[in-house]
Amino acid sequence: MKMQEQDGRAPRETKAEDVCPSKKGKLDLDSLRAQINEANEKAGPEYWRSLEELAGSPAFQEALHREFPKGASEWVDSVSRRGFLKVMGASMALAGMTGCVRLPFEPIVPYVRQPEDVIPGRPQFYATAMTLGGYASPLLVESHLGRPTKIEGNDKHPASLGGTDIFAQAHILGLYDPDRSQSVVSMGDQRSWQAFLTAIRGPLSAQKALQGAGIRILTPTISSPTLADQLRGFLKIYPQAKWHVYEPVNRDNVLEGAKLAFGQPVETRYDFEKADVIVSLDADFLYAGFPGNVRYIRDFAKRRNPDGNMNRLYVIESTPTTTGAKADHRLPLRSVDIEIFARTLAGPAGVNLGSSPRVYPDIVLTPLSNDLRGHQGSSIVIAGDNQPPAVHALAHAINSVLGNGGKTVFYTETVDEDPVNQADSIKDLAADIHAGKVDLLVILGGNPAYDAPAELDLASVLKNGKIPLRVHLGLYQNETAELCQWHVNQAHELEAWGDARSYDGTVSVIQPLIAPLYSGKSMLEFVALLSGQADATGYDLVRAYWQKQHTAPDFERFWRKSLHDGWIEGTTFASKEFTRIKDPSVGIPPAAPIDPNSIELNIRRDPTIYDGQFSNNGWLQELPKPMTKLTWDNAVLIGPKMAERLQIKVEDVVELELNGKKVTGPVWIQAGHPDNSVTVTLGYGRRRAGRVGTAQGFDAYALRTTAAPWIATGLQIRKTGETYKLASTQGYQTMDTPDGGHRPLVRETTIEDYRARPNFAAEEGEEPAPGLTLYKPYPYKEEDYAWGMAIDLNSCVGCNNCMLACQSENNIAVVGKEQTVIGRHMHWIRVDAYYQGDRDNPKAFFQPVPCMQCENAPCEVVCPVGATNHTPEGLNDMVYNRCVGTRYCSNNCPYKVRRFNFLLFQDWETPQYKMMRNPDVSVRSRGVMEKCTYCVQRINERRIDAEREDRKINDTELQTACQQSCPAGAIIFGNVNDPNSKVSKLKAQSRNYSLLGELNTRPRTTYLAEVSNPNPELKG
Repeated sequence: MKMQEQDGRAPRETKAEDVCPSKKGKLDLDSLRAQINEANEKAGPEYWRSLEELAGSPAFQEALHREFPKGASEWVDSVSRRGFLKVMGASMALAGMTGCVRLPFEPIVPYVRQPEDVIPGRPQFYATAMTLGGYASPLLVESHLGRPTKIEGNDKHPASLGGTDIFAQAHILGLYDPDRSQSVVSMGDQRSWQAFLTAIRGPLSAQKALQGAGIRILTPTISSPTLADQLRGFLKIYPQAKWHVYEPVNRDNVLEGAKLAFGQPVETRYDFEKADVIVSLDADFLYAGFPGNVRYIRDFAKRRNPDGNMNRLYVIESTPTTTGAKADHRLPLRSVDIEIFARTLAGPAGVNLGSSPRVYPDIVLTPLSNDLRGHQGSSIVIAGDNQPPAVHALAHAINSVLGNGGKTVFYTETVDEDPVNQADSIKDLAADIHAGKVDLLVILGGNPAYDAPAELDLASVLKNGKIPLRVHLGLYQNETAELCQWHVNQAHELEAWGDARSYDGTVSVIQPLIAPLYSGKSMLEFVALLSGQADATGYDLVRAYWQKQHTAPDFERFWRKSLHDGWIEGTTFASKEFTRIKDPSVGIPPAAPIDPNSIELNIRRDPTIYDGQFSNNGWLQELPKPMTKLTWDNAVLIGPKMAERLQIKVEDVVELELNGKKVTGPVWIQAGHPDNSVTVTLGYGRRRAGRVGTAQGFDAYALRTTAAPWIATGLQIRKTGETYKLASTQGYQTMDTPDGGHRPLVRETTIEDYRARPNFAAEEGEEPAPGLTLYKPYPYKEEDYAWGMAIDLNSCVGCNNCMLACQSENNIAVVGKEQTVIGRHMHWIRVDAYYQGDRDNPKAFFQPVPCMQCENAPCEVVCPVGATNHTPEGLNDMVYNRCVGTRYCSNNCPYKVRRFNFLLFQDWETPQYKMMRNPDVSVRSRGVMEKCTYCVQRINERRIDAEREDRKINDTELQTACQQSCPAGAIIFGNVNDPNSKVSKLKAQSRNYSLLGELNTRPRTTYLAEVSNPNPELKG
């Protein structure tokens, strides 16, 4: 859909007062280079957050002088207040649900020892899991009187050891989404489950005589042993039926690359904790959505300690990612050029490829290959899922010759129970439909009418009536459900039984926290129906399967332990040994010729809404994407050089044409993006996503084919003359001074310099003496507790998980795109991205910024009503009932971490909304300032426990929401009055520094400066 058609109006130039001043002037590449050169001559900012800041644009300078954007205090909106509330209601109103809480009938086992009686106000925790792309993420779910309210990572599960990703945190909002399908639907009419049973029995009976020759089942990637066993059982009943597998973000390239290397599909697992040198070939393994990313982040972060044996990361990538931002050396290349780089690297690394062109200079390849050869058995070469099979085979070959197999790289059975080529599978299904061979099509989850390859035009195929009966099981009445005669509402994973494998093969048990809110059916129950077990429950099916696997007489003990722990012991896949791989010079096909001047299209899953399945999740829509900080939209990403050459500015709408297919979208100029390359992300342009996700962004699936699902060349790009407003938070909450001065916010150095100057962080910013204040200091050291936080920038990977964890824990509202544009987003913690150096390949840094909990808090002295004040333990508290909304506190806060409710963002009318809210946290109203509280509700809960047991709070028992969710362990919270606490030990390190400490605010939150580990041979 073209951009001008998305809201029924032609694009318009937004009035200047409608937007933040830092966003008013679009980036003019004609003058940008001159401004940057001039700024460099005048010693411009060493660290910058946007290209506007780097150029010192007037709009950016104006923004520095204002606390809030122009128009932020008024209702300036292109939609009515009624329309705003309608959009907000889709993620938060929760209309249409029953007010009562129904618990599952079957017993579920709490993760902690269940008390004798349920005590109101005391949550229970249950181990379960969620799946994404077929891979299970182990979870602990907090439940208040039968209401699941918060999700954490299962710290006992071997696949994660705690921590979550953004999709796990947002999983709870999906459960309570009122736009979820709430009933069985046939031809647009609500029907009963019994009516569907009656309708399906006839066609199934007719197929028995044909052995199921006309039956096709389409599923996403399945890692559930129980479900796979059911599907195989169904195929025994109907031996001529076919099981097809497809989802748009799949691992076809990974498995095909394994076939090239080993002759069979295998799962590759990595141990980053043991790797000294890591080379990423377009693999964003430090971000959500990559299988095993939570464990990989944790293992990687352990090796980023500059006081230990620090690892080194090389990243060759086709679009800026969080993994590239953490690299010690980053090389931006077009996707099509990465295969050539891999071939060029393979030779010096020891792989025999016959004749291989030397495309890249020895000044780059020699140090890299020397580093790999110098760390044989302690290195990793990892390829991204979007790279072609040849790159994966090359990575396997390099790992093999380096002796990494069985040490840092492990090969196992595939997690996918049916590891077919999914592009071929969906093509075969479309061919059978065209040939009239399909009488009954059952689609279990997924949305192929929206996300199938463009040339198959599956929406038209489903619409043409060639299939007599089409049945869809799904969480939403989406684009595919619309084209099926029957749609059955699916149960959410938090209200259904099941099982699934994690990236290492460990089977996690999925147990429900609540009975299905809309009487939905799980995939297990639906397939049981197809096999003639209409009355089977998910609990019975999972239990019966594992009873067949565990035949020992102690099954009850085994079952209860599995439910308690959240996984089934002994199911982790054993590593396979491959003494040799296939000869790369024979098995890997030669590289196709590439025109260096052609423009490539680089297609990626979206960082926040993935493939589109999270389109209706307001938390994920409003979560800033880690590098661009865009919200509520996707964009056409291009590099500064290309934008300058084509005379394209930020927010210009361009037309992308590939093989006759056209898509229009707005441009975002991204520092560090390769030249002659365009990146678009999937998941937007939905027609039937729900009130939040429908008509957001443009549909990039229109350019995607089975032959080129991720990378294509020959793209044409043209300006349309139109513009489209994008909502990016990157220019907001700047901590620099209005006079243009730049403060030492990010402090970093190389490991060589760190060893020579271990106190470099303290040297960059001088803190005043402790007694230098007009106010009498409070004797915090005399208190039992003085709460503080340390954030290790070396460990932080910029995944934004802490932002969603905080939002879920503290009942933080979603405000919508138009409110975000004018600076009203409400996140209590933000993750700033800073850049340093050449705009075409800058070094990037991440810095989480919550409330600093200053001992000398500037906000407190200006509040006329005493709404913000200090506790004896050093917390900067907000008394919501006192706040009258002057916003003096926010104006006086140098960290810009306070958020104001300009409107009634929360829904106070719908009683069902209370089901998802954390009952321990107040819900704020219009006119109230809010901010990070160090999760004071968790502190008070642990304080009550400690007082009841006549002891002090232990260092390990109290975690803030951001700390508990962080997969990298970058955030540490605790009692700074305890010298043995972990936070005290971190604050005692030489890398510790206070953000804006020169202002004498005495922040309780401090940072450990970042240290990189570059290769000395590549210096400069």
